Amino acid sequence: MQVIPVKIEKEIQLDDDLVKLISNSIEILEGDILIVAQKIISKQEGRIADLSTIEPSLLAQGISSQYQKDPRIVELILSESKKIIRMENGVIIVENKNGFICANAGIDESNVKDGFATLLPKDSDISAQKLQHQIKQILGKNVAIIISDTFGRPFRMGQTNCAIGISGMNPILDYQGTTDVFGNILRVTAIAIADELCSAAELVMEKTKKCPVAIIRDYQHENGNKTIQELIRSEQEDLFR
Repeated sequence: MQVIPVKIEKEIQLDDDLVKLISNSIEILEGDILIVAQKIISKQEGRIADLSTIEPSLLAQGISSQYQKDPRIVELILSESKKIIRMENGVIIVENKNGFICANAGIDESNVKDGFATLLPKDSDISAQKLQHQIKQILGKNVAIIISDTFGRPFRMGQTNCAIGISGMNPILDYQGTTDVFGNILRVTAIAIADELCSAAELVMEKTKKCPVAIIRDYQHENGNKTIQELIRSEQEDLFR
């Protein structure tokens, strides 16, 4: 398996041709898996907020004073969330509108002009599907697309990249019903390969190298039409909510 960085020097703008920008940097091959950073998808789709236009509500002002956050950012967090899960030590954990449990609803002020913030795509699965279909139409290549973002984890230090949108492959490799080397039947082993591929891609993408895309090549995966919801544990199954 190869993990290949794809550098894009251009600052991504609204409606930029991502297929052209990626294919100008590297030849895309049949069966490739493209890991695409959420940030460039958000920029290309115009999911950027001008903080000067945000009017914080009284609730946002109250939270910001308690947690030392910009009230405009807090207002964006509230507007992008279904509900607040926890607020502690200056961290606001929410369930965002796509069902992700994450800090600050995925709103980010890094790698964007001062005074602006990026929001997560409205539907990262649809974003992934559009890019996959465009590559098929323009380049004639069947590929899979995973949109990645950086998430923290409640029981381990450090962040890791996770899938927030997918098209063209199943996000989980389920070993249920197969046997291990001792002949034992595996019953609950399901590997979140979409997340693992995102983490592998981060090793070459990094955060400061103008490398918002990586190609996973020669990894045998199951094609499919599943969505990112396959990876989201329901509240009924979540032992920590």
